[in-house]
Amino acid sequence: MRILVTGANGQVGHELLRVLVKQPSPSIPLRSEGGRKSPPSLAKGVAPQARGDAHLLRNEGGRRAAAGGCRPPLCKIVPATRTGALEDGTPCERVDLADPDGMRDALDRIAPDIILNAAAYTAVDRAEDEPELAQRSNGDAPGVLGAWAKQHGARVVHYSTDYVFDGNASRPYREDDATHPVSVYGRSKLAGELALRDSGARHLILRTAWVYAARGHNFLRTILRLGAERDVLRVVDDQIGAPTSARLIAEVTARVVAQWCAPPSAGRGSMRSIGGMPTLDGTYHLVTSGQTSWCGFARAIFERARAGGLLARAPTVEAIRTIEYPTKAARPAWSVLDTTKLRETFDIALPDWQHGLDEVIGELTHS
Repeated sequence: MRILVTGANGQVGHELLRVLVKQPSPSIPLRSEGGRKSPPSLAKGVAPQARGDAHLLRNEGGRRAAAGGCRPPLCKIVPATRTGALEDGTPCERVDLADPDGMRDALDRIAPDIILNAAAYTAVDRAEDEPELAQRSNGDAPGVLGAWAKQHGARVVHYSTDYVFDGNASRPYREDDATHPVSVYGRSKLAGELALRDSGARHLILRTAWVYAARGHNFLRTILRLGAERDVLRVVDDQIGAPTSARLIAEVTARVVAQWCAPPSAGRGSMRSIGGMPTLDGTYHLVTSGQTSWCGFARAIFERARAGGLLARAPTVEAIRTIEYPTKAARPAWSVLDTTKLRETFDIALPDWQHGLDEVIGELTHS
């Protein structure tokens, strides 16, 4: 089983490598109501024929593989970045979403069984000035991946965003709600969803929102930097969402893919049929439970950073309206996504957003 992870230097891609290659953390509880068994680990799910063969569940050092991880020789994880190098300079595969011919050549060479597409053009404001590049990377590339996967019997996991909605709802968005993006970035991501669906490939589209991590460029790291420099910060308080850590996204992805690739069982929820065979393919929302504003998120970050010794003092956080902080691209005012379909289909209990924040601050504290 060969798993290609594109965007391996990004927040989600980096965490996918940690979860798949190293040791997944036990932070994602799986339900067992009604006596249901926990779903298989990724290692077992992608290679059900190997169950019972203990030697296949051991890594090269002879230690037993972690439940939920994917270890050689059972799986080969192939990282890819736009430049062909990981952050530390280690060479890896080169996959540039803006280069369709190069993508096809790389796919032919790598021959993945599963493509985890964690790469994307994410410069939301700059996309307003670079719509063609955003469209090639976010809109066209998933169709290229899907067409290759369809031709070669592979599967694609693709990440999308709350930006496919206009943010005018009064309840959490469901997967089948009408989309209406209000920015170039949002339109490019919606185009990518449609292109992947139209390709006919086996696929999962995981929409997420307000992604952050202990590394990379994201709201949490920006807020911590500004908090160390300023006494007062003014943060938008009328945009609502669920802050979701990249680690959570990676862990849930691993468990979802394990079930997706496992032999079908009767009575599974949210199944449809392809060629007479049941499938879990489709679009799912993957965010934490609960909700807050950017202002509320900032205050929670400072509270925990102060308690963990990351900051000597916490600045005052003043709430402002979106109109007081103009940006080139419009942001959805309401980014709350309904995760019922994901939770019920894959029997996963998603933690509250504050739990994920505690984990990330803890990682920074002990790094």
